[in-house]
Amino acid sequence: MAPDLSLDLLGQRFQNPVLLASGTAGFGRELDGVIELDRLGGLVTKAVSLAPREGNRPPRVAEFRGGMLNSVGLANPGLDRVRADELPWLAAHVHRARVIVNVVGFTMEEYAEVVGGLDGTPGIAAFELNLSCPNTSAGGIEFGAEAGSVTGIVNLCRSRTRLPLVAKLSPVLPDVGAMALVARDAGADAVSVVNTFPGELFEDGGVPRLGNGFGGVSGPALLPVGVLAVARVLERTGGMPVIGVGGIRSAADARQYLRVGASLVAIGTAALADPRLPERVVRDLEARHG
Repeated sequence: MAPDLSLDLLGQRFQNPVLLASGTAGFGRELDGVIELDRLGGLVTKAVSLAPREGNRPPRVAEFRGGMLNSVGLANPGLDRVRADELPWLAAHVHRARVIVNVVGFTMEEYAEVVGGLDGTPGIAAFELNLSCPNTSAGGIEFGAEAGSVTGIVNLCRSRTRLPLVAKLSPVLPDVGAMALVARDAGADAVSVVNTFPGELFEDGGVPRLGNGFGGVSGPALLPVGVLAVARVLERTGGMPVIGVGGIRSAADARQYLRVGASLVAIGTAALADPRLPERVVRDLEARHG
């Protein structure tokens, strides 16, 4: 019998602390038959926006020695289709892994509309609010960069659901711990750190490697950034639940986050390159735990 890695968090029992990060697992069915989703602690869905989004023009991904640069542009089928097709599939096929739905918006009200539109849909354990989205009414600055925007989004979403809310924060914030405290005081139950940070690369001829020009940096280089962010959030908030994200390629990497106090860890870019990696991380954590 495998050692017990389960924990109680966000009103749920997670069978282990390993999640698939948003954007790497689609809505689950993309990995059906590739990995056993129910072997994991959970998965965070692809971002859900109010209206369907085609995303940015290709190329959307560029690898480099330290990781990956991506500019997918939050492509997704939109609220109505996710509610009608994607989440019912997850509820029917995933029973032990917890499902956290990633939510995006381009106004504060859009976040709340998505959360309200999905509230009551079977199988959702929590909502992750992607606060790195640009506020179109404020010149494109990230929502998560302003305390007022973070407070407004969390308040609006809290008014639309009783499910736990996880605020996903950017690594480029001047004080990620302070913004986590703002999210907590507004009604967030946990935070997720970190999201990607901005980057740009060019081909030898000077053409940008991404169709959008710039994108988000992910991969191994994010590991120390994410670990430090978790530590700072816990120090500032006095122990708020934290999901550690960024740069995890092994159980040893996951333990870096767990060692500083993360409750859960989420594997992103590494799972794109090797979809079976998260299962191996679970097995390795069990072996070490035993």
